[in-house]
Amino acid sequence: MSTQSFELKGNLFTLSVLQLLDADLNVVKEQLSEKISQAPKFFKGAPIVINLAEIKDEPLGLSDLKSILSDLSLNPVGICNGSEDHNDKAKSLGMSVLNYTKDVAPVVKTQTATEVVEKQVYVPAQIINGTVRSGQQIYAKDRDLIVIGAVSHGAEVIADGNIHIYGTLRGRAIAGAQGNDNASIFCQKLEAELVSVNGSYWISDSLQGEYWGNPCQITQTNESLELTALVKG
Repeated sequence: MSTQSFELKGNLFTLSVLQLLDADLNVVKEQLSEKISQAPKFFKGAPIVINLAEIKDEPLGLSDLKSILSDLSLNPVGICNGSEDHNDKAKSLGMSVLNYTKDVAPVVKTQTATEVVEKQVYVPAQIINGTVRSGQQIYAKDRDLIVIGAVSHGAEVIADGNIHIYGTLRGRAIAGAQGNDNASIFCQKLEAELVSVNGSYWISDSLQGEYWGNPCQITQTNESLELTALVKG
């Protein structure tokens, strides 16, 4: 008997969703190029699902859109919430047609005679003493990350748990990287190129408001980011 050559396993992956609000591809290209230019390393090669819910009844040059995204170093893998024509065109382009909705059915728990209790193993936080410099990437797998110092422009800190930065965040911070909607980012001074929690992300121009330059906490609420002030005692 020959040795088994593969295994099929289920897994979850984080995909960015590009929700189109306008079918004018020239406008989309211009605005998307500007966004990507603010954090090119984060978006490079990123798999993208195109959500067509807002323009479902409008004609769309899907082939041209796919080319635009590829030229911007994105990887368009599929569409969702499109019309039948959109779906047929996507399939002809080798793209997937995905089911996507924000409505999640409630989970009903049933009482069983035997319950398996998983013991959680405590993993101490990874601590970085000093500045994370431009070009560096730090990844704290399955734990929190604590940076006692600043995160420079062009630097990237990633954690499957929370991220604590006892200094200025000027680079990119990505918390809950493997899927954790309870993760948070804490920083003493917010001047970030990009922040992301559980797949939701904002880039610099979306952050430059009330909390810019101040201590804050960044969390995910209803699939969007929420910023709150860190009050000094």
